[in-house]
Amino acid sequence: QLQLVESGGGLAQPGGSLTLSCSVSGFTFETYTIGWVRQAPGKEREGVSYIRSSDHTTYYADSVKGRFSISRDNAKNTVYLQLNSLRPEDTAIYYCAADRVATMFLDPSMEPDDFDGWGQGTQVTVSS
Repeated sequence: QLQLVESGGGLAQPGGSLTLSCSVSGFTFETYTIGWVRQAPGKEREGVSYIRSSDHTTYYADSVKGRFSISRDNAKNTVYLQLNSLRPEDTAIYYCAADRVATMFLDPSMEPDDFDGWGQGTQVTVSS
């Protein structure tokens, strides 16, 4: 059973930083693309970033490009999302997700059940 557990959310000031972690278990970590999806109140889910299993290729949504950075540590079965230069519009619940198909993260109509694994989410609030 795929399990993903996020941590590291919280309150940050505009321009500040946070680091999100996603600890995964129950599956062969190296065979899945792991990524982050966020959802703000009243808005659609947005695939923020992912890192592919095959070659560690990364993807970033235009809204976070140059500010967020994703990495994975296969030895620790953990994926990290470094959030820098945070803006109020980054406020959302951030979900860690896993799937064998990387393009799942690009589907604007994505649903949690579409993914092989979906975490419980961690709240990120950016406010002064």
